[in-house]
Amino acid sequence: MKIDSHQHFWSYDAARYPWIPAGSPLQRDWLPEDLGQLQRPLGFDGSIAVQARQSLEESRWLLALADADPRIKGVVGWVDLRSERVEDELAELATHPRFVGVRHVVQDEPDDNFLLRPEFVRGIGKLGQFRLTYDLLLFPKQLPAAIELVRRFPEQPFVLDHLAKPFIKAGTLSPWRQQIGELAKSPNVLCKVSGMVTEADHRAWQPDDLRPYLDVAFAAFGEDRLMFGSDWPVCLLAASYEQTFGVVRDYAAQCSAEAQAKLLGGNAAKFYLGRK
Repeated sequence: MKIDSHQHFWSYDAARYPWIPAGSPLQRDWLPEDLGQLQRPLGFDGSIAVQARQSLEESRWLLALADADPRIKGVVGWVDLRSERVEDELAELATHPRFVGVRHVVQDEPDDNFLLRPEFVRGIGKLGQFRLTYDLLLFPKQLPAAIELVRRFPEQPFVLDHLAKPFIKAGTLSPWRQQIGELAKSPNVLCKVSGMVTEADHRAWQPDDLRPYLDVAFAAFGEDRLMFGSDWPVCLLAASYEQTFGVVRDYAAQCSAEAQAKLLGGNAAKFYLGRK
């Protein structure tokens, strides 16, 4: 099965999505039929839809989209893991067979150690009973806290989104490279090969700009813990869906056919869908 492990849908509203840049191609509705038109020619069977707004309402809406479109293989939604009601809210959403995981927009939290706050850690500890994964969305400065968190929960499946958004435009590798290596020492952590084009120079990036970061990710996580994600439609700020996919496909051409199949769907299916 060929799966895009990371994309978003929204019915655009400026008040609900204040992070969307003014004047960008993101300022419109992006829905399953739009993605399907792009994926079918490339042979994708479907995708994992990931939250773009921190609300239970959006999580329920994404699940309704999944009910209507079998190409949405799973939904990573949002639940306030700090809430006293977190267990009830997880229980409600987890009854849906395509609710596969949770994500919090940690990159926007001013505290670099947000992941280690007691109330958040308590919420992470509730995920296992519902067989849910957790997506780590963060910046490099938050990697030390992520390294500590995943060590505290060795049985909890985690996946790192967008390689932790390294400074590709600036060409900076350290200390991100060393921290990625440290994070990858925890076998319960996978990594999405996603979000790179939007961390590069939007107008002038070249595939070679991304190669050093791909080298780090592939060396650290290996063929069993990497999954392709387009980050569509956010990728449209810097590249088309085809270009975003093409960079990863072309880089992975050096790998075995088996490794390519894992990267382009096998690992995502096992990680997200193999638990339901």
